[in-house]
Amino acid sequence: MSATSAVVVRRAPTFHVRTARPEDAAELAALSRPFVRSGALRERPVSLYAAHAADFLVAEAPDGTVEGCVGLRVHSAAPGEGRGSVGVVYNFCVSGRRQGSGVGAALLRAVLARARAESLDALFTATTGGGGLFLRYGFVPTAVCLAPPSWAESLDPRRNARILARSL
Repeated sequence: MSATSAVVVRRAPTFHVRTARPEDAAELAALSRPFVRSGALRERPVSLYAAHAADFLVAEAPDGTVEGCVGLRVHSAAPGEGRGSVGVVYNFCVSGRRQGSGVGAALLRAVLARARAESLDALFTATTGGGGLFLRYGFVPTAVCLAPPSWAESLDPRRNARILARSL
């Protein structure tokens, strides 16, 4: 390298993952809005984000900005069903300026750790996109009939979402 060459070192954005709080509800709704407009997510009112804040993990920048979020809803097994509780990963989104920076991967690792800590047997999700991140983390396409019935019944068939699952 010559004396006139400069080396540019780009540092990954710093953020930490934490459980959402009810006061994060407006930010969660705002973060999700572009994905709702594109058809990737269902619209949820701010009140629903507030009521279910404990379901969510958020990636928070040092300035307090929420850069991404993911929800995990636990579905207990029905008596005689022959399996343990499972989880549904939902409302997974990362701000446009942070996509490709590792925020989504960090959120997915955190939700997998939470699912293991809660002794869930499997995770399910629905995606209208390619699902590449999920596939890289061991999710595979599955039949909707294997998913928790109450969640499967809530899916809108017009969205043509793929159902993915991962055993834990």
